[in-house]
Amino acid sequence: MKSQDLVGELKIRARVRLNTARREGAEPAGTLRDQLHTAARETGFADWAHARHVLGGAAGCGEDMGSFWHAPRTGILLHIWFARHEEAAAVLADDPEGFLLPYRRQCFIVQAPFITALGLDASDAAWAAMGRDLCAGYGSAAWRHLAWQRLRAPLLSFARV
Repeated sequence: MKSQDLVGELKIRARVRLNTARREGAEPAGTLRDQLHTAARETGFADWAHARHVLGGAAGCGEDMGSFWHAPRTGILLHIWFARHEEAAAVLADDPEGFLLPYRRQCFIVQAPFITALGLDASDAAWAAMGRDLCAGYGSAAWRHLAWQRLRAPLLSFARV
């Protein structure tokens, strides 16, 4: 799995949506650019450039990662929020059941039920490969594997931006 595959998945979704709208005569079908922005926003990014930057592996820890790793209606599940990755990583080190995820420019630690709400498997070996830290593992093969699974999750599992 390459970073281009993640970006390519959003391109495919945009093309399918545009072609479907044109075939069904929906007005306005918009342009491919419009559909790229829509596909990016549906998966938790501000726009197409933002999605390309993050999914392409070019973002750095502390940059805006969007809400890609967050799910709606998870407020009843425990979240421990942090302004900086370093603070979150220190807490994660003492929590063998926790998972550290990025949200915009912040980080938060969750437990396995939250990971399930994202449409992911908490027991996937990719989590162990990254030390259960999506920020520290950003851009790695394990991160791309989980990001691919996240992209394939139902759209209802994505937070609306």
